[in-house]
Amino acid sequence: MFGNVEIPFDSVMLFNVVKLREGVTIDDVEMALGEMCNVVKNTYGDDTGGFIAGQVFKNAGFISNEGSMTGSTTREDGSSIVDSGDVAIVTYWRSFDQHEKSHADVVFKEKFSALATFCDQSWELGYELLWQGGPE
Repeated sequence: MFGNVEIPFDSVMLFNVVKLREGVTIDDVEMALGEMCNVVKNTYGDDTGGFIAGQVFKNAGFISNEGSMTGSTTREDGSSIVDSGDVAIVTYWRSFDQHEKSHADVVFKEKFSALATFCDQSWELGYELLWQGGPE
């Protein structure tokens, strides 16, 4: 459950940002997130389903001015100019079509709708892998 993941080069990555409702905490959504992720890995985690691996991150609040090309990422009052949501769900799939098919399935929709009750917004962006590597 908490092991390392290996991502094949020909995979796609879906980056889902979840913005929680006012007053909802990570602790409030932990069970819904866990159940949703468990359904994905156990239901779609084969060649037919296409799921390779996933990760869930909570927003830690830090923003890199060094890695941001816009200059400062804060306003004069210290507030952030970046709407980064509260939770990021990163999933890796063999294809975008397999991702879409899994997310159209009633089994997934049930778990995702349970998470959605805690959220104001969620958006999911897809990316194709261009480079990966590690230190040599």
